[in-house]
Amino acid sequence: MRIQKVHLSLPIPNRHVAGEALAQVLKQRYGQRDDIIVLALPRGGVPVAVPIVRALRAPLDLMLVRKLGVPYQPELAMGAIASGGVRVLNPEVVRMTGVTPAQIEAVAAEEQQEMDRRAMIYRGNRPWPDLTGRCVILVDDGLATGATMRAAIKAVRHQDAVCIVVAVPVAPPDTVSALAKDANEVISLFTPEPFSAIGQWYEDFSQTSDEEVIEALRELSSREGE
Repeated sequence: MRIQKVHLSLPIPNRHVAGEALAQVLKQRYGQRDDIIVLALPRGGVPVAVPIVRALRAPLDLMLVRKLGVPYQPELAMGAIASGGVRVLNPEVVRMTGVTPAQIEAVAAEEQQEMDRRAMIYRGNRPWPDLTGRCVILVDDGLATGATMRAAIKAVRHQDAVCIVVAVPVAPPDTVSALAKDANEVISLFTPEPFSAIGQWYEDFSQTSDEEVIEALRELSSREGE
């Protein structure tokens, strides 16, 4: 596990500034590798990832993940699903909340529909990148419980990546420590406590739109062809 500090303070102005700071760290650590691919967790992870792919001169794609929220408390993650049929559950949250298997399946089905919708909007019929032998950098705008990132790591691991790096601007220290057991490296610029929500550590945490995601992918894809 590696936690890097840069010349940035909390609250972070916005996702783009967060991405610029992360890009500095990642360029020092991985700038010499030619097997990098950056997978952003949409939607908020995309604007963070844009400066990173530019700094590393690496391709950008998406890791589609959906949180499984407790039915009567949707902000509380009882697990997550990811591309490729991956599902992870948080047994402690499931036990504590008394969520039934039927409720889990109902939430998972609803989130799968949303994930399929986003896959079609963002990626269309474009083939999924081959991650075999690649160093994959998973980027999001922050972590809370880490459920969605854990699902993303599992999905990437199933596709034979040789190295998995988690890169985020902010996360609670216990989540960073837990994810470090699953990834090769976890980079978080800030690990504040107490931690209640990602948005509390940003000045501007306005929602990223589908249009912004599509535009970022289109722009970076056109530059790859130059």
